[in-house]
Amino acid sequence: MKKLLVLIILVAALAGGAWFLLRDDGLVEQVTEERIEAALIEKGAPPQLAGCMAGRMVDRLSLLQLKKLERLRAQEGESGIPISPGDLLARIRRVDDPEAVEQLASAAALCSLGLGGD
Repeated sequence: MKKLLVLIILVAALAGGAWFLLRDDGLVEQVTEERIEAALIEKGAPPQLAGCMAGRMVDRLSLLQLKKLERLRAQEGESGIPISPGDLLARIRRVDDPEAVEQLASAAALCSLGLGGD
């Protein structure tokens, strides 16, 4: 009986922690947005553009989709930034998630035009 009570308390604590972390304004979303923004700035995006894009992307993509976008990074033998349309297309194909690529392109376009605010 004592083990069952401890197990119930543990499950309740984990559920409460998960709810806190995964809610709309939770820690996971905040950390994810900061990581996206930092990655965009590292790749040369101006801070204001990176912040706008990160905000849009974290609201519209799942964590799995954001993880898939990491496949856009240069692999061994590739330049840091795609230097030809073929290089860019190869990286986009690696993502294998049209919605994620569409949201990335949409965020870049809208934010660069100053239309990215929700």
